[in-house]
Amino acid sequence: MFPTALLTRKRRRPEVAFAGGHEEVKFRDVTLYLVERRMGKSRRNFLSNLARSKGFCVDDALSADVTHVVSEGNAAQELWSWLEEQGFRETHDKHVLHISWFTESMSAGRPVPVEIRHYIQNPTMDQRSCAHPSAKPESAVSPYACQRRTTIDNHNKIFTDALDVVAENLEFSGNQGSSLAFKRAASVLKSLPAGLTRLEETQCLPCLGEHSRAIIEEIFECGSSSRVEEILNDERYRTMKLFSSVFGVGPKTAENWFCRGLRTFEQVLSEPSIRLNRMQTAGFLFYEDISKPVSRTEASALKIIVEEAVICVNPSATVNITGGFRRGKEFGHDVDFIIKTPEAGQEDVILPAVIERFKSQNILLYSDLQESTFDLRQLPTRCFEAMDHFSKCFLIVKLKREQETDATAGRDWRAVRVDLVAPPLERFTYALLGWSGSTLFERDLRRFARLERGKLLDNHVLYDKATNTFLPANTEEDIFAHLGLEYIEPWQRNA
Repeated sequence: MFPTALLTRKRRRPEVAFAGGHEEVKFRDVTLYLVERRMGKSRRNFLSNLARSKGFCVDDALSADVTHVVSEGNAAQELWSWLEEQGFRETHDKHVLHISWFTESMSAGRPVPVEIRHYIQNPTMDQRSCAHPSAKPESAVSPYACQRRTTIDNHNKIFTDALDVVAENLEFSGNQGSSLAFKRAASVLKSLPAGLTRLEETQCLPCLGEHSRAIIEEIFECGSSSRVEEILNDERYRTMKLFSSVFGVGPKTAENWFCRGLRTFEQVLSEPSIRLNRMQTAGFLFYEDISKPVSRTEASALKIIVEEAVICVNPSATVNITGGFRRGKEFGHDVDFIIKTPEAGQEDVILPAVIERFKSQNILLYSDLQESTFDLRQLPTRCFEAMDHFSKCFLIVKLKREQETDATAGRDWRAVRVDLVAPPLERFTYALLGWSGSTLFERDLRRFARLERGKLLDNHVLYDKATNTFLPANTEEDIFAHLGLEYIEPWQRNA
């Protein structure tokens, strides 16, 4: 024990009072708790005041609302023992962090993304038990595709191809939930920097359920999956895949044709009771061409054609390639372009003018123009919408062959699918992000915004439910920053 005289002579530092209730809370999805142990009361009060002045919510008690525990100078073992005594458990949205994360956030004026280096690991937790939320080894993988960097280099193709077949078959059956589960499992494997070498490695990965692991296990043991082989040999699956490969034919139409006993294109086209719409008619007419992949070289040639038409209509407008080609893919089933107009209202007239330009050049084979129905007063929408409300057109155009002539068709061009979208200038960034994909990356980005940040994101806006405001964005980086996410380059979004 210390001598009483020493204790009485020790002077206490003056506490810094905080007049609460005056600072605006900007980051309602983050609640800080600063551990006083080792830090000291006066420094804790100072840092708490600093955080509150920058819009952070700081709780003086370790309550259930706390999302970020910040510690300075504490040994991991002592800190975690104390936290566990208080009943605190780390989960995907509750973090125990070094003071470095706090100082970086104060410097940035917002919560910076939490990285592995920020965590104070629980030393009593066996890191091999990756399923436990407190364990965050260096190989930890986020359950959200928007927090994973996924390039076109897939090191687990044998597994992801199998999972994709199961997902597609479930989608054909109308089982969207189970289909999405297998797509997420495949997406996680696509993001891995190396191929799986044993089944045990999947225990550390999110989104892989028992059915996905069973397929992976069988491939490890037998080289293939009996469930996948059964699907590939199933008449219904093969017929649904064939019919839905036609431009304008969706799963419902394919299902209808299959239930009527039709199995081939010839049977569909010869069936008197079937009335094809314009899109389906074009899909069958140019099937041989548009069912073949479009190369990056062909996409570049199409960009020149589209740019020439757009500049002829509006010299100030620009054309940006989106979709898979923006993500670095070498082939795609069509080519998507987003047109940026410099002034409000120009987006409403540019697509009809481009279509007329293509007609005058005799390269337009099919067009479906959908006029804008965008209305900010109808946003934000609480339900997921697959298609946005911007002015867009779906085209089939002639692309001249550079090296060879199709002797069978007697022509020197091939038909190629092209999609054009023209959003209002202030919506361009959101449209560019949405049209760049991939589909699962965008879905998880919206899911992350809703569940983790209390915001609503789509191709039109980012809406903060806490402040009832639309958040502006001049670049894609702005959108990621609003969500507290590290920026993911387009070529890393191949989820």
